[in-house]
Amino acid sequence: MGTAAVLALAGCAAATGNARLDSVEASGDGTLRVGLILDNAGKQAFLNDSELAAAKLAVQEINAAGGVKGKPVELLPQSSADDSEAQAKKLLAAKADVVIGPTDSSHAPAAIDVLSRARVPLISPANSAAGLSTYKSGGYYFRTAAADVAQASVLVKLAKDGGAKSLAVLYQDGAYGQEVSAAVAGAARNAGLANLSTTEFKPGDARQAADAARKAAPDAVVLIARDGAQGAIAELDNAGLSGSRIILSDGAFGQYGSGLGSKALDGARAVVPGVFPSADFQARLIAVDPALKDLFFAAETFDAVNLAVLAASRADDDAGQSIAANLIAVSGGQIAGAGTGPGGEQTGKPCTSFKDCQAVLKSGSGINYDGESGPIGFDSNGDITAANFMVFTYGPDNKAHVTGREAAGRAAG
Repeated sequence: MGTAAVLALAGCAAATGNARLDSVEASGDGTLRVGLILDNAGKQAFLNDSELAAAKLAVQEINAAGGVKGKPVELLPQSSADDSEAQAKKLLAAKADVVIGPTDSSHAPAAIDVLSRARVPLISPANSAAGLSTYKSGGYYFRTAAADVAQASVLVKLAKDGGAKSLAVLYQDGAYGQEVSAAVAGAARNAGLANLSTTEFKPGDARQAADAARKAAPDAVVLIARDGAQGAIAELDNAGLSGSRIILSDGAFGQYGSGLGSKALDGARAVVPGVFPSADFQARLIAVDPALKDLFFAAETFDAVNLAVLAASRADDDAGQSIAANLIAVSGGQIAGAGTGPGGEQTGKPCTSFKDCQAVLKSGSGINYDGESGPIGFDSNGDITAANFMVFTYGPDNKAHVTGREAAGRAAG
């Protein structure tokens, strides 16, 4: 998840260098321990359940396949709180070798600072703030979620596929709106679409922005917002810009229903990062937690755990430094010297489960893990290099349902 706050990019005495590319010697104690930072609170607390179930499922399946070096992987006891720094310190005290989380991008820097100093990698299944790509982690930060800006090419593609030759952009003030709107402008140029206007608005005060879009007379309107989305949609409707002309960013997606005027979003489209979980994956998650109702970030969490353990297996070592140094290789990343060919192409064998990937590793071959969230391919920033999005289309009741999927070629923009 992103954040409207500007991330402090300096770090606090974080590890230097880039552990993602280092050559290291084995230094683990023989037991791989995976920690979780469950930082969701309030209305977002339900996300803890899906992430926890996914992590438990991954560890169960990994241990059923033999674990690491013949020993079971340990999932450390979990507690939930929005203080990611305190959770990170507790996990270090429990001898975590790798940590999965947090969800909120604004909680990531504090956790990165604590864990990178201890040379323990952090893999977030949900962080999307663009600034985290260059945060000083010493190479100990990765994420299986796409950066917010990755959606720009998909938003523009949806406009073009709908027949638009021009568009207007409304974006909510703050880092999220500024970063994504700038990426949309670039994607529009590349796609040959005219960007007739780009207007910022504050939540609850979108009338002027909507009026500017109306005057520009675009074929499509891209709305980039979070908490201010509903008010902006209402203003666009009042300005005569409604229905299929509207394309919503992931932050603006919601099941609005009667909260908007009749047919305000009829035919509008929205993007949501990730892929719709397969029936098999859903069934396996429900077996872990029969009360599970939402599956947000479950696939990304499941893949983060699998990648961490596969990195340890490839290194034949459970230490954090070894995991960080092998994550790019096992993910199918395209960094010279990390499981890639002379031209940057991935030479590892594609595999889709820990059991299958482990078998390939034991045969002496390289692997390219493509998991429940799709291809990953970490780059030298720890970002995924391919991002999947679900496309939702709204009906006359202003409620959306999945109608397709799209892929963006590069997650970090």
